[in-house]
Amino acid sequence: MNKLKKQLLIIFMMSTLCCCQTTTYQRPSLIPSIVPNTQKTPKPEKPRKITNIIGAVEPIYMLPMKSAFYARIDTGATTSSIDVINLKRFERDGEKWVSFTVTNRRSGETHNFEKQIFKRVRITRAEEHERRVKVFMDVKFGGEIFKAEFTLAEREDFDYQALIGRNILTGRAIVDTSISNTLK
Repeated sequence: MNKLKKQLLIIFMMSTLCCCQTTTYQRPSLIPSIVPNTQKTPKPEKPRKITNIIGAVEPIYMLPMKSAFYARIDTGATTSSIDVINLKRFERDGEKWVSFTVTNRRSGETHNFEKQIFKRVRITRAEEHERRVKVFMDVKFGGEIFKAEFTLAEREDFDYQALIGRNILTGRAIVDTSISNTLK
């Protein structure tokens, strides 16, 4: 019984000490030594200040092509898409690749691309399902050059050869559909 009382007394004293650590004055001899944290706490990343307000239709460059495509801005689309022709799949060094041609309808500029397939995706459009391949393309959008994911599609029935989705828009622009062609 004596042992139980001692243990309860120790627990009471420890809990009292823990509660008293917020007082303004503590005797230095009673303060337990605190080991400083050696791991650096990562600072939260500051949100990038978005300065571009873009419209419903904006130019995008598919590098190394010199002329811009007018692209429909679609905040509802997860991934961007580009109109291609002569789409052919092949294998290179055990990897799946695709070759295709992109022709700018306005300028007539044509370029042949060979890209490694990043992923195959299923696209739902007007209750129809379509299988597409996804590749990384070098693009220039709003003065910034970067790699972005694009699905390859035959978009000849559409007014715009490219569709810009959230994978490019997020963190880069705010969309105002009442304006167009704000970028160079």
